[in-house]
Amino acid sequence: MDKEITIRLAQQPEADALLGRSPLAALVGMLLDQQVPMEWAFSGPHTIARRLDADDLDAHVIAAYDPEAFAALLSEKPAVHRYPGSMAKRIQQLCAYLVEHYDGDAEGVWRDATTGDELLARLKELPGFGEQKAQIFLALLGKRFGVRPKGWRESAGGYGPANIHRSAADITGPESLAKVRAYKQEHKAAAKAAKTAKPKAPPAG
Repeated sequence: MDKEITIRLAQQPEADALLGRSPLAALVGMLLDQQVPMEWAFSGPHTIARRLDADDLDAHVIAAYDPEAFAALLSEKPAVHRYPGSMAKRIQQLCAYLVEHYDGDAEGVWRDATTGDELLARLKELPGFGEQKAQIFLALLGKRFGVRPKGWRESAGGYGPANIHRSAADITGPESLAKVRAYKQEHKAAAKAAKTAKPKAPPAG
């Protein structure tokens, strides 16, 4: 990744700097981005690196780490995630996959992808990355990291268009973060309302 890339996901200079220069940190941040505020999730990689006494995350080191010790590392206060134990396991699974398939090189997932669909397929193969998370990360790569294989916006689905505020891919500072948060809250409320309004099936017979 380009060393000059400016990321504002963690809203902390050192944590954001790591996301901008470390492909693995960006992947781990995306993995952590569920059931916690976005800034908490994306500051996680920097917290993990600091607790490992390292400047960056290393897939080989994390994959080989004792699982109980790694879970304890993530559980230290302040915890890296609301569910540090299960997330420790997921991060180790992700790193083990990267070691097996990409020799631990996270950037290898997207470096030579020629189309958006190819890249999306690779992202969906990563442990912990379902369709939605893969599409958001694909949009993040295109919009913030300049990784733009042919058709990447289309492959990113609803997260691909320019000038929207729907996901981590659209955050450039506090103002856009607030807009993304508002969109997520509206989306959640609408989904809840739709579920509540769902008509009951008529009685049989």
